[in-house]
Amino acid sequence: MKYISRFCWFFVGVLFIFSGLIKINDPVGTAIKLDEYFEVFATDFAAFFLAFRPAALFLSIFLSASEIVLGVALLLRWRLKRVLVALLAMIVFFTFLTFYSAYFNKVTDCGCFGDAIKLTPWESFTKDLVLLVMIVVLLFTQKYLPPLTRPKTGAVVTALSAILAVGIGWYAYQHLPFIDFRPYKTGNDIQALMKPSAPLRYKYVMLKNGQEQEFEEYPTDETYKFKEMVAINPEDGPRITDFNVWTDEGDFTQEVFTGNKLLVIVQSTATADQKDFDKINKLVKAAEQAGIQPMVVTSSSGQEFEMFRHEVNLAAPYYFGDGTVLKTIIRANPGLVLLQNGVVKGKWHHNDTPDIAEVKGLLTK
Repeated sequence: MKYISRFCWFFVGVLFIFSGLIKINDPVGTAIKLDEYFEVFATDFAAFFLAFRPAALFLSIFLSASEIVLGVALLLRWRLKRVLVALLAMIVFFTFLTFYSAYFNKVTDCGCFGDAIKLTPWESFTKDLVLLVMIVVLLFTQKYLPPLTRPKTGAVVTALSAILAVGIGWYAYQHLPFIDFRPYKTGNDIQALMKPSAPLRYKYVMLKNGQEQEFEEYPTDETYKFKEMVAINPEDGPRITDFNVWTDEGDFTQEVFTGNKLLVIVQSTATADQKDFDKINKLVKAAEQAGIQPMVVTSSSGQEFEMFRHEVNLAAPYYFGDGTVLKTIIRANPGLVLLQNGVVKGKWHHNDTPDIAEVKGLLTK
């Protein structure tokens, strides 16, 4: 039992730290996922869950940092019983979320490991169930886990991990994630990722006498009724399926992939930070003079954006894009993306707006 206990101790501690680090690396993405849960719960349980939406970012950093801190404290075996009780409460909560998502098909990606590792709802629930069992085992086998440090040392290390975790989250919010796991990361070819990496193969799910049967070729037996068509190799499908840029005059998606483009992403005019537009406007003007075409992309309506562009003096042609896609492209509002023939050459938070020399330097690499 001693070895089982110590295996569970190490596995749970490391996994909680890993999970927390992945999420706190992208606090805005985690906040988006929490907001999605709040909306679902407001619809299914009670409207008061909507009151949590303004606090989504705070909760994102707090919960992610808590995972890291509890994982560190567990590995140190500092105040072990209290830490295990806190971990138990957290995993019970997560297990309920993932079960509800899986059973009712409400949130198809729990965001347990951010964009780094995608799990299906049932995989997420299974993972949480395993962790729940392990934590219960640890609660009953604490005698095999004596403290590794003196109480004061454990307290100092745990406190430092909390400060570091919150600092990482806040820095990532004020700038951009340290590691970008999304398909729009620097170096990726957006246009190439919109195509399958290999020909997709499908199977047909058919019904007959209430029973499901699968066929690689559509059956000629007309007594079968078609239910659905499922990809056999979905991992070879396009990684980007929803990138689209348009105006009232038509589709301009292919225009984005031609030549050098500086995209100014304004996800929503209602929440866009206006304090750095002096620097953004200066860059836009310099980019035009350098032969780099600026394109503003927003999910706001034309009327809303016309009012906004005059407020911030943004003199560049604007286009429309899906709000969710724009949030996926860059975790800043506004944010800047440099493209060369569809390849992402650079990305900047508005707090880090570059000068034209930096932009031109990236295009020569």
